[in-house]
Amino acid sequence: MLDVSVIEDAEAAAVSLDPIRARLLAELAAGPASAAMLAGRVDLPRQKVNYHLKALEKHGLVELAGERRKGNVTERLMRATAASYVISPLALAAVQPDPARFRDQLSARWLLALAARLVRDTGALITGADRAGKRIATYALDGEVRFASAAQRAAFVEELTRGVSALIAKYHDEDAAGGRPHRVVVALHPTVKQATAEAAQARPEVAAPADADPA
Repeated sequence: MLDVSVIEDAEAAAVSLDPIRARLLAELAAGPASAAMLAGRVDLPRQKVNYHLKALEKHGLVELAGERRKGNVTERLMRATAASYVISPLALAAVQPDPARFRDQLSARWLLALAARLVRDTGALITGADRAGKRIATYALDGEVRFASAAQRAAFVEELTRGVSALIAKYHDEDAAGGRPHRVVVALHPTVKQATAEAAQARPEVAAPADADPA
């Protein structure tokens, strides 16, 4: 089972977003189970569960983990193909965010467009690497900084911009033979507290605007 799988197909995304199928995915991410076992957990008839499992299997979201005999019946034990899933913007290709349409480094919506592109591109890399049986050279830096004031945050952003821009200028070689371009994205945003996220999920109408500045 993969830790994370990227859903790029629109039909697969629609299947995964169905509440019942999403519940079945969660159950099967915890361990293999048959339709009969799942029926009791999700309070649905076995035939109905089988119907949903076939849809999930068709789109590669679940797979056969094994079979077992139970009386005169052979049960198929299914499992999720990943512990969690991310839907790529490719699933909405015609309306996916495009950071090139506008550039505002202080806009939360531009940050969202960048994040969407990061999901899309990383998903495509993973898909291609899996097919070729190769690894991907990636790197990620994750940290958190607490600013004393908005002025401190602005100074940090300015210094970060200068530093990263200098590194890009130092190592970028447009004419390098055999060179391969790499995308560099550095993101800074207020940390979302768990309680705030849960409250926003439960009551989206009270969530703060995307560009709200708490400082």
